Amino acid sequence: MTLHRQVQFWLLSLAVFCAFLYVFSGVLLPFVAGMAVAYLLDPVCDRLEKIGIGRMWATLTILLAFIFILVLFFVLLLPVLGNQLAKFLENFPDLVQKLQGLLSKNLGSGLATAAGIDADDLQATMSNLIGQGASFVGKLAQSLWSGGQALLSILSLFVITPVVAFYLLLDWDRMVRRIDSWLPREHLAQIRELAAEMDAAVAGFVRGQVSVCLILGTFYAVSLAVVGLNFGLLIGMGAGLVSFIPFVGAGLGLVISVGVALVQFWPDWPWIVAVAAIFAVGQFLEGNILQPKLVGDSTGLHPVTLMFALFAFGYLFGFVGMLIAVPAAAMIGVLARFALRQYLASPVYRGTGRPAPVPEDRVEE
Repeated sequence: MTLHRQVQFWLLSLAVFCAFLYVFSGVLLPFVAGMAVAYLLDPVCDRLEKIGIGRMWATLTILLAFIFILVLFFVLLLPVLGNQLAKFLENFPDLVQKLQGLLSKNLGSGLATAAGIDADDLQATMSNLIGQGASFVGKLAQSLWSGGQALLSILSLFVITPVVAFYLLLDWDRMVRRIDSWLPREHLAQIRELAAEMDAAVAGFVRGQVSVCLILGTFYAVSLAVVGLNFGLLIGMGAGLVSFIPFVGAGLGLVISVGVALVQFWPDWPWIVAVAAIFAVGQFLEGNILQPKLVGDSTGLHPVTLMFALFAFGYLFGFVGMLIAVPAAAMIGVLARFALRQYLASPVYRGTGRPAPVPEDRVEE
């Protein structure tokens, strides 16, 4: 097969895969979630196999432990989070109105005097900005809640996802060997090297980032609850779980929590500062301890690239797209670096070693 036909084949395969995702994105969620669970738990299953436990029993043990922890989470935390979310959405318009009045009353006149503009115009501008921000946060919360309902539905969570995860985890090594047997023999070593690099990038980011999100979510939730912030458990857990999007989770959590703190604690500034300090400490822990230790630079991708991948895949394929965005971006990054290495080693970049031809009009007679 010529290079041209190979390129055509892989481009056609990519187009078919994208079309498949687009058409079936509404029903793929439990299957993608099951595949993600199997991928996350496969190293644990391999370790149990090394100590003499069979693959079947290792799979059953790990999956039952995972389901037990998940059910424990639902029984203990989900009712509290659901209650706080319902109250937050119910009180959200009132919170926005109170925050708008508070800022206009205490900051509007001072800012208008300093800027040399009319106080009424500034108040109208602030009201417009706060309204737009509130609308954005409301739509985002509704979107996340809709995705969460889809993810946490009884059918997908307690039936389809565990079954898919069980069979994939049980047959993981066998499937890897089967796929390996389908690879082109001529480029087998090179494809295996790229696959190993992709696996290291995806595993390092996904498994590390899951740990970072859980740690940050626990820290934010406990800290905000200790301070006594209304909806602190919900805001903290949400900010931690959305931390897989660089800067977005902490930024949204900070804005929402400080807004709630202003309405709840004003004019007691120490409590408002304490709420902001919690996110400052969380960002310090994430940037200086958690990310370097647990994630590092495993994907080799810039944070802006990760953000673009998350939003682009989410826009195209919905919540399923957000689940596959980082692995897909990491794989594309590996292929892009491989293509760059091939280019830098090729005659296109290095040249043929022959002198460039001299134009005829410059040849001396």
